[in-house]
This record gives sequence, C-alpha cells and structure tokens, in this order.
Amino acid sequence: MIYYLIVCRSLTYAQQTAAALERAGITAHILRSPKSISATGCSHSVKISQRRLAQALTVLKRVDLTPAQIFITEADGSYREAQP
Repeated sequence: MIYYLIVCRSLTYAQQTAAALERAGITAHILRSPKSISATGCSHSVKISQRRLAQALTVLKRVDLTPAQIFITEADGSYREAQP
C-alpha cells in the first residue's frame, strides 16, 4: 500500500497534526520516523493515505501547521521525498 509520511519536528507537533487531520475526517497514525528519512534522528511522522495528501495539506495550512518534510513509499518499501 502506498502512503505518505508527514515528518514533524516533535511528538507534540505530530499529535497536533494528527488531531487536525482526524477532525477533518482524514485517518492519521503517529509513528517514529524511519531512520532513513529522519535527518535529526529523533522525529515523529504522521502516516496518511496516498489519496488524502492534497486534502491533508489544505487542512494543515488552514490550522497553520507546516510539515518539515513529506515522504512517499516506493514499491520496494523505501521512501522518496515528495514535493507537495
């Protein structure tokens, strides 16, 4: 399954991001960012469905929550940075 990871700078920021998305009807799961995408080594991400990215970015902009980075899964399970 293809999904996006919205990388957040802290757990609190990830919780706020997930809560805003859930209020808008977008299923969001918080997880530790994989080491392969975490520049700081200690970040959290919010996982969302591939088809919901555009709506999620609109919601986050509206509530003034800017993602640090966004990654998409590749078919082999690796990650590639996505340009919103």
